Amino acid sequence: MTSARILIVEDEESLTTLLRYNLEAEGFAVDVAIRGDEADLRLHEMTPDLVLLDWMVPGLSGIELCRRIRARRETERLPVIMLTARGEETDRVRGLSTGADDYVVKPFSVPELLARVRALLRRSKPAHVADMLVAGDIELDRVSHRIRRQGREIHLGPTEFKLLEYLMQSPGRVFSREQLLDGVWGHDVYIDERTVDVHVGRLRKAINRPRQSDPIRTVRGSGYSFDEMFAGAE
Repeated sequence: MTSARILIVEDEESLTTLLRYNLEAEGFAVDVAIRGDEADLRLHEMTPDLVLLDWMVPGLSGIELCRRIRARRETERLPVIMLTARGEETDRVRGLSTGADDYVVKPFSVPELLARVRALLRRSKPAHVADMLVAGDIELDRVSHRIRRQGREIHLGPTEFKLLEYLMQSPGRVFSREQLLDGVWGHDVYIDERTVDVHVGRLRKAINRPRQSDPIRTVRGSGYSFDEMFAGAE
């Protein structure tokens, strides 16, 4: 139901495996970093939609990484859930005062953690948890995987569907080809950036009829965006 991307910063392999399995089963895209300094580099390359951050990761502590997240303009509002075995009230206060949005003590209930993730995303990025995206005369139903434009049903392949969904979540934002590859295909998939152009071409052919406006804008030298003017059209 959602393509929100979550970064897990945790060095305990069994817990990382458990979290990845359950988050991916809920439809989230998941990246993992086992060191704080590795996560810091990842966050400079691409901003996820939420971070699950262990307090005691090696390289750079979770507390310090949380401080850096809040200090950067690009990530100052990024939702962060702190995971830790430290359950004392003073530790909770320290974690929350550093900038964490929520604080979960190990061992924890996975269903409860998933509920906290969804609640945070609902507040910070409602488009990522909505069942239906609507922009102009295009409707995208995440549950049934159906798309309609002016009442006409549009049939898309799975990649084109994910591409349109990703663009519609952030009207007006320009995504580079690299960002689209990470967001649609996944961070660990290595394919040529021109693959994006091929799929954008297929998407345009499917959603646009003659004399219909094209909601996908090509930004020369930068990438693509879903036209915010189209998104606001009645």
